[in-house]
Amino acid sequence: MEKPHLLILAPLAEFLMLELTNHYHCHFGRTADELEEALTNAGDQISGVVGNGGSVVTDALLARLPAAKIVAINGVGYDGVDVRACAERGVRVTNTPDVLTDDVADIAVALVLMTSRQLIIANRDLHSGNWAAGTNRLTHKASGKRAGIVGLGRIGKAIARRLAAFDMQIGYFGRHRQDVEHRYFDDLTELAVWCDFLIVACPGGPQTFHLITSEVLAALGTTGTLINVARGPVVDEQALIVALETGGIRGAGLDVFENEPHVPEALLKRSDVALLPHVGSATSETRGAMAQLVLDNLEAHFQNRPLLTAVV
Repeated sequence: MEKPHLLILAPLAEFLMLELTNHYHCHFGRTADELEEALTNAGDQISGVVGNGGSVVTDALLARLPAAKIVAINGVGYDGVDVRACAERGVRVTNTPDVLTDDVADIAVALVLMTSRQLIIANRDLHSGNWAAGTNRLTHKASGKRAGIVGLGRIGKAIARRLAAFDMQIGYFGRHRQDVEHRYFDDLTELAVWCDFLIVACPGGPQTFHLITSEVLAALGTTGTLINVARGPVVDEQALIVALETGGIRGAGLDVFENEPHVPEALLKRSDVALLPHVGSATSETRGAMAQLVLDNLEAHFQNRPLLTAVV
């Protein structure tokens, strides 16, 4: 039996690519030129698409892939995938939920500590000799504060469990009240007023684009800190920069950005932010589990078995 043809839309881990190339004919569309070449040469042969959380799969792309019947996303987010178009064309979509929950939640907590205790600055002081010179910088404690979580899904709940161990009060904002002990806010601005740390853990996509506005940041206030481990475009990045520059909020901890991998110079130069290069799920254990789930979903599809983590 001939190997199925796949379109690879994003850079993937070496061990995942090794397995994909061993079992499939892989065509690459990681750049505009690569994509056009792949579509021109093999568009009618490609029966599956593999991408990551930032990959874009539009109805127009699917129209050029008449044989494609599965889109396998190596990540929990799939906001770049036109799910409705996929459903209308009979294309299945899978992602890799659950396996990255703990790692992303750990990073959220790390950013809370990095910002409240200014750990990046403390590290710089040590290396620069400022500590030996008598620098004594006072920071802010995290324990006992209020954490407001935007999106109490799997990751949001994992963050809440961790922060509860710091004796934090937990509040959350979402579309619906959930059967949890945490305080529910049906107004995001009210949650921002209430909390010390506003932690963004909701899905990306059009429905949450620039959910964190200048008004929300103003409500968070001069003693508040924004943490984002969700998707960069959920936060209005320019509004965040203005809030930081004017002292409207105390600080920010970001693992994601609006135009990754570009990070605005206005953020890079600040000492009141902790910035990470989207490493939320970047452990060997989790990336391995994500890769295996992609492979298992593809195998299930091509062997006509039920998909493990179907979105549609």
